[in-house]
Amino acid sequence: MIVLRSMLYFPGNNVRMAVKAATLPADAVIFDLEDAVTLDDKETARIIARDFIGLIKRHGINTFVRVNSLTTGLTIEDLKSTVVEGLDGVMLPKAETESDLSELDKILSKIEEALGLTAESIKLIPLIETAKGVTNSFEIASASSRVVAVAFGAGDYYRDLGRDVSSLSKEENELLYARSQIVNTSRAAGLQAIDTPFLGLLTDREGFLRETRLALQLGFKGKQCIHPSQIEPLNNIFSPSQEEVDRAKRTVEVFEEAQARGLGAISFEGKMVDYMTYQHAKDVIVTAQIISDKENATDKMHPVSLSEVFSCDR
Repeated sequence: MIVLRSMLYFPGNNVRMAVKAATLPADAVIFDLEDAVTLDDKETARIIARDFIGLIKRHGINTFVRVNSLTTGLTIEDLKSTVVEGLDGVMLPKAETESDLSELDKILSKIEEALGLTAESIKLIPLIETAKGVTNSFEIASASSRVVAVAFGAGDYYRDLGRDVSSLSKEENELLYARSQIVNTSRAAGLQAIDTPFLGLLTDREGFLRETRLALQLGFKGKQCIHPSQIEPLNNIFSPSQEEVDRAKRTVEVFEEAQARGLGAISFEGKMVDYMTYQHAKDVIVTAQIISDKENATDKMHPVSLSEVFSCDR
C-alpha cells in the first residue's frame, strides 16, 4: 500500500527545485515533463529528472514523472530517459481510454526488460483531465495491474467543458460530478483517488483548505499540489487523527472479541459496529502505521549535502 496524501509537482528542468524537493515532507514528488516545460526544454528536463530521481528516493520520498501525453509523440523518449532505478511510477496526462494505459504498460514492460528492472516495478497513475476520461474512468482504473491510483486534473477538464477555471464558483459545484465519479470508479477498481491541484491563488489559504476538506469528504485519499507550503496542510488533513486511530484500535479489539463469541454486529461507544466498520478501522490503523513509519524514517534523514548533489549521475 502506498500513501499519497501530498503529491508535489515541480518543473522537471528546475535543478534547484529538484534538490529542495528531497528535503520536503511530501509523500511523492512529480517531475513534470509536460505542461511546466516548453518544447525546447523537454530534453533538459528529462536529463535532470533522470539524474535527481535517485537523490529524492534516497530521502524517503516516492518519485513520479509526468510524461507528455501519448498523442504528442514524446512519451517514449520521456520514458527511455527517466525510467531508472528509484523511479516509483509514471503519471499519464490526458488518460481517456483503457487502451492508453495498455499501450503505456507494454512500453514500460519493454523498457524494464531492457534495463533489467523487476517486471511491473514502475507503477502508473492515470491523470483524468477530460469529459471522455471521466466517462471511461473505471476502464482506465482497471486497465493495468500497474495502476496504484487515479488522479483528477480539474483545469483541463473544465476547459474541455468549454469553460475557464477563472469562472469556477466558490463552492466548485461544477466539478462535483467529475470528482465523485473518479472517486467512485477508483474505489470500484480497488484504488485510491487523488484530487486536483488547487487552482486558486497561492495566497488563498482559506480556499485551499476548504477545497482540500471537500476532497476528503468525497473520498479522495490525497491531493496534488504545486507549492511546498501546501504539503503540510495536505498531510494533516488526509492523515487519521490520533483520536481516530485510538478509536479504530478499540473497535478492532472489541469486534474481534465479539466475533470469537459468534456475534456479527455489536454496539460500541454508542454506535453499531459491523464487519464494514471493522474493516474501515483496520484500514485506519494500517494507514496510520505507514504514515508513522515514513515520518520516523524522514526524521533520521540528513539534509541534502553538496556531495550528494554532485554525485548525481550525469
